[in-house]
Amino acid sequence: MPLENPHAYNAPPGSPSSVGSQIRTDFFYRKALVEAAKETYFGQMADVRAMPKNMGKTIKQYHYMPILDDRNINDQGIDAGGVSTNAGFVNNVTIVSQSISLTASAADGGMTYYYTGQATGASLAAAKTAADKIAQGKVWAFAINEGLTAANYGAAITALNTAGWTEAVLNTAELYSNRGNLYGSSKDVGTIAAKIPALTEFGGRVNRVGMQRIELEGTLEKFGFFDEYTQESMDFDTDEDLLMHITSESVKAANEITEDQLQIDLLNGAGVVRFTGNASSAATLNGSTALGGLEDTIVYDDLVKLSIELDNNRCPKNTKIITGSRMVDTKVVNAARYAYIGSELIPSFMRMTDYHGVKAFLPVAQYGDAGTIARGEFGAVHDFRLIVVPEMMHWDAAGANVADYTDEICMWSTDSAGQEKVNVYPILVIGDGSFTTVGFQTDGKTVKFTITHKGPGKEIADRNDPYGEIGFYSIKWYYGFMLLRPERLALIKTVAEL
Repeated sequence: MPLENPHAYNAPPGSPSSVGSQIRTDFFYRKALVEAAKETYFGQMADVRAMPKNMGKTIKQYHYMPILDDRNINDQGIDAGGVSTNAGFVNNVTIVSQSISLTASAADGGMTYYYTGQATGASLAAAKTAADKIAQGKVWAFAINEGLTAANYGAAITALNTAGWTEAVLNTAELYSNRGNLYGSSKDVGTIAAKIPALTEFGGRVNRVGMQRIELEGTLEKFGFFDEYTQESMDFDTDEDLLMHITSESVKAANEITEDQLQIDLLNGAGVVRFTGNASSAATLNGSTALGGLEDTIVYDDLVKLSIELDNNRCPKNTKIITGSRMVDTKVVNAARYAYIGSELIPSFMRMTDYHGVKAFLPVAQYGDAGTIARGEFGAVHDFRLIVVPEMMHWDAAGANVADYTDEICMWSTDSAGQEKVNVYPILVIGDGSFTTVGFQTDGKTVKFTITHKGPGKEIADRNDPYGEIGFYSIKWYYGFMLLRPERLALIKTVAEL
C-alpha cells in the first residue's frame, strides 16, 4: 500500500521538491574552482610564501648581496696594502642622491611612487650629478608612460603637477664607500687583477670585506565583491542552472582579478627593460615601414640580446633542453625561459627569422610530445618559450604619434588629448625565483576564496527584507606580492602589426 503524501522529488514533472531545494552549491564551487585553475597563467610561475595567522599583514625577508657584486655597497672594508683602491672604474664614492616621490591627488587614490638615483663617481660632486640624472630620468620616463608630453625632466614635472601629481625630494647625499666590495661585478682584466686580495708573509689587518643586505617586503590586501538575486529569478528563469552559472562566473572573475593584479605587479617590477628597434623609450616606439621593414617590431636580435643580459644576471632557465623523441617531425628545444605575450604579437613571432634567414619560430606541436608544456604555451624562439595570455595587458596610445609617420601600419589608439598614438605591447620574461605570491591560510599555489551564499527564505528575512525574497552570494580573498630578484624579470616593449 503506497504511503500517503510522500516526500516527492520533482514530481509531477516541473514541480519543486516538497522537501525544499536540492541544489548542492558546494559542488558548484568546487567545479568553478577547478575551471578557474585552468586559466591561471602567471601564478604557475610563482614561488610561494605562506602567511600564518596572527602575524600581521606584512611579510619580510632579507636578501644578501654577493660579496663580488656591485650592489654590495658598504663601508665595512678598509684601505690596506693587500688591495689596490684606485684600479679601473671602481671608485670609492657611491651616492644615493635623489629619492624623488610622486604622489597622486586624493581623487586619484593618493598613490605614491619612489624613484631613486644611484651612481658611482670619483668624487662626491660627480656621483651626485650622475645620481640626480638617473632619478630625474626615471621620473621623466614615468611621465611619458602616463601619456604626458615632456621634452625634459623640468617639462615632465610641470606636466605631472598639472595632472595632479606632487613631487618631493625625500633625501640627498647618502654617501657610501665600496672599499669592502673588492671588484664588484667588473669583468675588466686590469680591475680584477688589482683587486685580488693578496696576503704577505706577515698577514695583518688587510683585505677586510663587507656585506650588505636589503629588506624585501610584501603586504596582504583583502578584496571581494557580491551579487544578489531574487527567489523568482530562480523559480521562473528559463535556465534551470542559473545559480550554478552565477557561482561559476563569480569564481572565474575573482581568479582573473588576481591574475590581473599579479600581471600588473610583474610588469611594474621588471628590473630589465628594453625597447625594440631604434626606440629609447615607450614614447619613441613607432610602427613605420622605414628601410623597407617594420622598424620597431620584435626581431630575433632583440631576443638574443635579452637572453645574454639575463644570462649575465645569473637568471636560471625555467626549462631543460628537450632532446626530441622518436615521433616523426619532433624538434629539439633549448633550455629556455618563459616569455609571456598577448595574442597581438603572434604574427610577429610566427614570421620571425634568425641571423641566417631561417625560420626562427618553432610551434609547440613540433616539440610538445617530448617535454612538459606550460599552460598557454604557443611555441619557442631561441632561448624563450612563448606563453600566450588572452588577457595580456598593454599600454594604449603610449607610443609615437601616428601622424609623424605616413606609413604607420601598427596598432594604435587615441589618447585623452585626442592624439592618435601607437599602442605599446609587453613581452614579459619571468625567471625562476624572481617573485613570490603571499598566501593566507592556503597552499600558496592557488588563491583561497572565501565564499558566502545565503539563498532566499525565512532564514535571512529581516527588517530590510521582511519577506526573505532576496538572496546573495559573496566572494573575498587576500592577495600579496613580493619582488625577490628584479634582475630576473625582463620586459621588452614593442609594437604590434595591424
